[in-house]
Amino acid sequence: MKPMEQVDTYLVTMPEQAVVLLHPLRATMLNHLLTPASATEVAKAMNETPQKMNYHLKTLEKSGLVKRVGTRQVRNLVEVMYQAIAKSFMLAETLGMRDETVQKLKDQGSLAFVVATADQMKREAMQLLEQADSEHVPSATLSGEVTLATEEERARFVEEYVQLLQGLMKKYDVQTPDKNKQDFNHSKPAENQQAYQVRIAIYPKPEMGGE
Repeated sequence: MKPMEQVDTYLVTMPEQAVVLLHPLRATMLNHLLTPASATEVAKAMNETPQKMNYHLKTLEKSGLVKRVGTRQVRNLVEVMYQAIAKSFMLAETLGMRDETVQKLKDQGSLAFVVATADQMKREAMQLLEQADSEHVPSATLSGEVTLATEEERARFVEEYVQLLQGLMKKYDVQTPDKNKQDFNHSKPAENQQAYQVRIAIYPKPEMGGE
């Protein structure tokens, strides 16, 4: 039986899928479905009954997190084979947001891009973790905070920030985002070169609520 082609990391954006995924038993089952397996095989691996596994497999299939990839004959029985649609799963930042917040994201395009970028960065970090061996994966992060008192000062800081980064990106020939896409262009690196992702964001510090 030929295994289904899987994505490395699947971003869960629908609440219905999140509810299914957050069930601890089903989350463990997905680890046993990286390659095609039947309810009987998963039950044996998890020390559970096939009937119980079959119930949860149907729930996972209905939610779209696993798919049927074929059948096989075992004695007088025909077993259905299932496989997870991805090697790993990640919850989107927008899950659990109120409808008003989701609408605000649609209205505030730049902030929506920040949220989408955060999801993509997490997804790509998970892919790197999956691919990494004992060798260290070079990466860097930078965070900070600056207080800007006036609208003029804020505008000047953002302008200088962008100019500085544009100079650096031009120096190293960083591929810039396409105007119609919220993603970076992926040009194929030359032989013996390593492509790096560059994601930069700047936004006001939100007011902290609560105690």
